[in-house]
Amino acid sequence: MKTDMEKKDYINAQELSKHLGISTSRAYRIIRQLNDELKEQGYLVIAGRVPTKYFEQRWFSGN
Repeated sequence: MKTDMEKKDYINAQELSKHLGISTSRAYRIIRQLNDELKEQGYLVIAGRVPTKYFEQRWFSGN
């Protein structure tokens, strides 16, 4: 069975903070950093949200 995070295309700061056990302001900084990386690669981004797959790839694989 898929978790709530696996069902969503994007994750927001509130969900990220709960998932990682960090403050919401720290979650916003992480999202901003990930979105900056995506912009550099030529992707369009949504402020305050990051694609769930990209977050999981960057956070859990260490790339």
